[in-house]
Amino acid sequence: METKEDLINLLIADGYLKSPLLIEAFKEIDRKDFLPEEIKERAYENSALAIGNKQTISQPLVVVFMQELLELKNGEKVLEIGTGSGWQTALMAKLVGESGLPGQGKIISIERITGLNEFAKMNLLKYGFLEKGTIELILGDGSYGYGAGAPYDKIIAAASGEEIPEAWKEQLKIGGRIVAPVKNSIVVLDKTAADKFEKKEYFGFSFVPLIVD
Repeated sequence: METKEDLINLLIADGYLKSPLLIEAFKEIDRKDFLPEEIKERAYENSALAIGNKQTISQPLVVVFMQELLELKNGEKVLEIGTGSGWQTALMAKLVGESGLPGQGKIISIERITGLNEFAKMNLLKYGFLEKGTIELILGDGSYGYGAGAPYDKIIAAASGEEIPEAWKEQLKIGGRIVAPVKNSIVVLDKTAADKFEKKEYFGFSFVPLIVD
């Protein structure tokens, strides 16, 4: 059976996991704490796993790839579309800083499935992020973003749509970045002006679809 160290070493050896802060977050935030009881023994497989409600916890390789692209910094405010089980949410909370000091970073994570929102909350309580205010969980349709918390330094999505919604682009700060699946690619959008974006695309991924009303 794989261990957490095996998984981390594999991701480093394959050249996906590079950032020292992300490596530290991977060590501290245990994927096992974000899985249903019956599949906890599979926590350190480098594969997506079903978490109920026809949703998955993403493959560690994909999470790492997207986090490295997101380039989170201490103190940033992030909108996450699709909380899922809360694993990626917790990793990001470590990266933006959860010191409790003024100017600490914040993750606002929106999930439309009530059962997953509750599952994520239960999982995140193990780490104290909710009590500190580093993470705020919202129940709603993420395709509209979350205007009440805008503007954001970074926006990340866990499910794939046909295109990046206009609401996300509008809610992003100038100088900010979106990392999101579009069809079977991961797209990076950098906002260079109010209505100007630079785009990069990375092909060959598979995601659950973004559910919209």
